[in-house]
Order: sequence, then structure tokens, then C-alpha cells
Amino acid sequence: MGTTPATAGPRRSVTTRALALATIGATALTCSLVTAQSTVAAASAFPHVAFRLHPASEGHINATARTTPISTSDCVTQIGIHCYSPLQYRNAYDLNPLYQQGVTGKGRTIVIVDSFGSPTIQHDLETFDKQWGIQDTQVQVVKWGNVPAFDPTNADMTGWAGETTLDVEYAHAIAPDAHIVLVETAVAETEGVTGLPEMMDAEKSLINKGVGDVITQSFGATENTFPGFDKGDFSSLTNLRYAFKAAAAHNVTVLASSGDNGVTDADNNNNLYPFKVNSWPSSDPLVTSVGGTQLTLDNDGTRTAPDAVWHDAYGAGGGGVSGIFDRPLYQIGVAGVVGDHRGTPDISMSAAVDGAAWTYESYDPTRVGWHLTGGTSEASPILSGVVALADQLAGRRLGQINYNMYVLKLLPSQWSGINDVTVGDNGWNGVAGYQAVKGYDLAAGLGTVDGYKFVHALAGR
Repeated sequence: MGTTPATAGPRRSVTTRALALATIGATALTCSLVTAQSTVAAASAFPHVAFRLHPASEGHINATARTTPISTSDCVTQIGIHCYSPLQYRNAYDLNPLYQQGVTGKGRTIVIVDSFGSPTIQHDLETFDKQWGIQDTQVQVVKWGNVPAFDPTNADMTGWAGETTLDVEYAHAIAPDAHIVLVETAVAETEGVTGLPEMMDAEKSLINKGVGDVITQSFGATENTFPGFDKGDFSSLTNLRYAFKAAAAHNVTVLASSGDNGVTDADNNNNLYPFKVNSWPSSDPLVTSVGGTQLTLDNDGTRTAPDAVWHDAYGAGGGGVSGIFDRPLYQIGVAGVVGDHRGTPDISMSAAVDGAAWTYESYDPTRVGWHLTGGTSEASPILSGVVALADQLAGRRLGQINYNMYVLKLLPSQWSGINDVTVGDNGWNGVAGYQAVKGYDLAAGLGTVDGYKFVHALAGR
């Protein structure tokens, strides 16, 4: 069971980390696209309702979903955005040679934490796998607390179900033989009461039981919204770090999405700050912060342009410096960029809505079918699969990978597998962002990865 802190601070908004693109009905393409652009842009400015944790994958527009996914070229001509399958991501991130070597995540466990979960996750994953020729796996569902019965008319629950679907399908797609543990928590509320403490309790419990090699988290709260922040008292946040400390002690890798609002994020009234802010847990030095890129691929998953920082009409990858945490030792080499504070992100993966991922969802009987989703909630589970591959190759848990990544970045990319991202910026909602440059930056971090080279480099083999 989750526990409630003895002293609960004011309830605060917590955003989760993806923007959902419209589910496009086959007979309403033009209308759907126009609606999607206006609605998703609005969701980016006001991404959630006060006092509740909200799922990353909410905001689907049409009740009618596609019966089958369409190709990237058809998405571009019919919808006006790029869309990608898991097979395209596998090719783009150079993962197929690893699978051919037998590196598939076998023997490793990825833990995914979401409120409420999805009652159809096993069926949806099997449908997803069948479409793309990926081997099935049995998702282990762990209910933490008194998880209420799923109500498909409850927008909170269906939103979290969308997040759950994205997380599970893409972690599995990248590491197909890894065991997936889905932790469903009972409360989608604020960290001051039971929301984040419940999630942290669940993570710590599994860590202490030896369950999980990699944890992926697609949620976050703006640092400035924690009680005491404006007075320099950060204890309401730092008291929540116990799960990450346990992870460090047990060599468990912890990932978190960096955000979908560029260098800003939501305040307690769900308006975006008019200045740069950062969010936790992405900003935690014990966590690997996963930012967002925009991939431009053909139908086979071959790049037709260099990766850029995610910044399209729907959102931008989160990044910046923490207002709470000092610069960690592993960032001493980029002190000229981050100053005296923790900088995010550390690394970036696909997140653009104009480059959205296909998911299959049936938890809502009015909108069963194939949907498109983007955001850094896509990036974090993708990287969790990559880390699971590296864990398998290394024959052990790699734990806190940030130290290794910042050292690897000193090597040529053909050895490190870390490719620089030098195009784009993460400004959003009128707040000027950071420009991607050669080397580390606060838009894409160290860059992105060539999976084959990165996995071998990270594993030391």
C-alpha cells in the first residue's frame, strides 16, 4: 500500500510527459487535422487540470480510430505530419544488428509506473505486436494501493491508459525479450498528498525486492510549484527522493521524460510560466533526463534529414537548469553550459508530434484502433529499452548511466554511439529556449544515440 505523508502540502499540478496527436478517422482526415492542431496546441498551453496528476497521452480528438496504421508518406500527404512504426524506430536507431546478435533484452526487466493503468494493455500489446511482427510478452501488472475499477468515461483514467499503452508498447518494441512490469498506482493526485509519494513508494518497494533493472517515468512536476521553493526550502521535493536513492544503492537505472513545454512548464493554475523553469524528477541528479528530438524518416526508417531538437507546432522538448539541485559531478565537464546547477536533458530520443508513434488502444470502446502520440513520454520508454539491451550485453545492471554517458561523449561518435544534435531549439510559449550546438546543450543534452554502438559502448563490450 502507498503511504500518505504526515504533513501534506498544498495540492499542486503535475504534468505527465507527452502530447497526444489526434486519432485520425479514415473518413475525416482534413477535419481531424485542423482540430488536432488547434486542440493539441491548446493542450500544450493548458496541459492539465489543477490538483491532479494527468497522463501524458490524453487529448485524442476523434472517437473513430484507424483500423490499420498508414505509412509515413501517406501520413505526410493525408495528415500533414510524419508518423512512424516501431520497425522504423528500430532501423533509425540501428538496433537490428543487436537483435541479430541475440541482444534483445532477455533476462532484464523494465518497470513502468502509471496511475490507473489500462484494462486492455495485454490485448493491445498483442495486437500491436502482431501488426509489426514483434514477439509477444506477458505484462506483469502490479497494482499499488486500491486501484479503482476502470471507467472508460473518466477522462483521467483514459488519459492515463493512453500513457500506459505508449509506455508499454514502445519499451517492449525496443527490448522485445525484456520482462515488462507495469505498476498501476491508485491515485492521480498531487505529490503533496498521495500522488507522487505513492509512485515513489511503489518504486522503492520493487527496488528493495530486486524487481527491475530499468525504471521509466513519464510524469513530472515543475520545481517552482513545490511548497517552500520561493523561500529556498526544497524539502517538500527532496523528501521524495528516497526511491531514487534506493535505485542508486541497487544499481537500478532510473529515467524520466524532460517535458513537452520546452524551457517552461505549468504553474499551480495550469498556466505556463513566462520564464525558464525545470521539472522533477527529470531534474534529479540520480535520474537520467530524456529529452526530445524530431526524426525525419522515410517509409523504411532511413533518415532523410539530421535529427533536430523537438520543436514543432505541438510542443518542444524540455530542458534547462534546475533551481534546486547543484551541478552533479558527472556534469563538471559541461560546467560552462550548466553553471553551478544540474542541467537537463542528458540525452534525447524521438518525441516530436510531427513524427508521432503508432499505438494500438482499445480501453475506450468508442475509439478502438490505431492512434498517434508524441512527446517525451515516447522518448523515455524508448531509451528504457535501449538500456535493457545494454544491461543484457553487459551481463549486469548498469545503474546510474549518466557518469558513463558523459565520459563516452568525450570519445568520437563512432566509438561512443552518441551522435550530436546541432539543429533546433526548445523555446516555447514565448519563452526563448536553448539552441542546439556542437557538444552538450540544454536543448538535446549530449545528443541522441546510435543504438548498436551506444549499447556496446555502455556495456563495455
